[in-house]
Amino acid sequence: MNIEMKGINKSFGTNQVLKEAGFLLKDGEVHALMGENGAGKSTLMKILTGVYTRDAGTVLVDGNEVVYKSPQEAEKAGIVFIYQELNVLFDLTVEENLFMGKEITKSFGICDKKAMRQKAQEVMDKMGVNIPINAVMSDLSVGQQQMVEICKALMVDAKVLIMDEPTAALTQSETEGLFKLIKSLREKGVSIVYISHRMEEIFELCDRITILRDGTYVDTKNICDIDMDDIVRMMIGREIGERYPKRENVEIGKEIIRVEGLTKEKKFNDVSFSVKAGEVLGVSGLMGAGRTEIMQAIFGNLPYDSGSVFIEGQEMKIKCAKDAIEAGIGFITEDRKTEGLLLDKSISDNIVLANLDKVSDKGVVKGAKVKEIVKKGIEEFRIKCFGPQHECTNLSGGNQQKVVFAKWVYTDPKILILDEPTRGVDIGAKKEIYSVINDLAAKGVAIILVSSELPEVLGMSDRIMVVHEGKVTGIVDAADADQEKVMTLATGGTL
Repeated sequence: MNIEMKGINKSFGTNQVLKEAGFLLKDGEVHALMGENGAGKSTLMKILTGVYTRDAGTVLVDGNEVVYKSPQEAEKAGIVFIYQELNVLFDLTVEENLFMGKEITKSFGICDKKAMRQKAQEVMDKMGVNIPINAVMSDLSVGQQQMVEICKALMVDAKVLIMDEPTAALTQSETEGLFKLIKSLREKGVSIVYISHRMEEIFELCDRITILRDGTYVDTKNICDIDMDDIVRMMIGREIGERYPKRENVEIGKEIIRVEGLTKEKKFNDVSFSVKAGEVLGVSGLMGAGRTEIMQAIFGNLPYDSGSVFIEGQEMKIKCAKDAIEAGIGFITEDRKTEGLLLDKSISDNIVLANLDKVSDKGVVKGAKVKEIVKKGIEEFRIKCFGPQHECTNLSGGNQQKVVFAKWVYTDPKILILDEPTRGVDIGAKKEIYSVINDLAAKGVAIILVSSELPEVLGMSDRIMVVHEGKVTGIVDAADADQEKVMTLATGGTL
């Protein structure tokens, strides 16, 4: 299937997000669509699939102009969008999610459970996904939920698949399985639009790349004709410099947090580590290793069975997030949409709610102080928005993450836990986040950086703690570490 989009314009209110944007997808190719957060990538694809109505422009499918009025209509034509935001019903099973609205029926409209189970298992096996089809979605990890979403798209005989950050929450083995599937689909003539901020994936998978910047079309290139610097230059209009900025003259100070023997049955066991002022401790491990659960326990969101947490030498009894915040701990969670933000609230509300002590006097919120801290957050973190009252649900993923950062940074934490802080964030915004991390470390904040991106852990950390099946298998100096050593520890091996 060939798709051509020409002269696409789209505005939300007074904000024009697409200006003469274009895109050309050829039959049987994997085509990368890249740009900074807010560049209009997802909006362009939502116009193609009928989620949004375009203000101007033309969409041609195999030479014929089309206007899909809904995603269902686009899907019937063979165009399926796998969204970055999970579109699952958490209280239903995997099987029920796969067949929602697409049930296989026998006579009199009765569901053919046997046929549905068989079809579901076939798709899961094809993807190499080892998840019980009777498992309830809420019991699965974010990565597993993402794999179910991908499987759901494959239930349709798609001619075009649009994948928006499909590997953001996947393990290495799940990612490898997805890549094999994509290559197999390409051989069968399926066209794939691949939206990702992970450069390594683009060069491994894609045939061509189209770049958007500030809602406008920049260029389309063959992957074999460009390198990473070319892509970055087209995306942000400037050189980005070093990918992982180095901290200059940072002194590692006294111990800020020490964890001893932290244990939670079936989650993690006998976890011990410490972080000093100005230090970045990277935390690595495969998906499901227990990294997030350890951090949730430290922050008071997950009760632990035994062990101790000391802050500046004093043992703390942290039973809830309020206790953690009062103890000087900030936590940027893995799932910004359900845990990090109030999506239906404004940027202002989200930043202020975590900083009420800074904007109030004797219990009365002062409007001038609110304006000051929110204006500072928008400017310092370069949040692309209409203004302080912009609802967070209408921000791009990367800009939502910047709001989360602003919210926590202004609480002046002693310890900041970052769980997948750059997931779904473009390379320009990543550089800004890395600079914020370095600035906080320079101010003496103890940073715990949990990340599935090994280059990020290696590039940003002073030491790296590796977790395997709930146990710490090693803590190594970043200067002595490489990907092979970290992966050896992450899979239960020893150095």
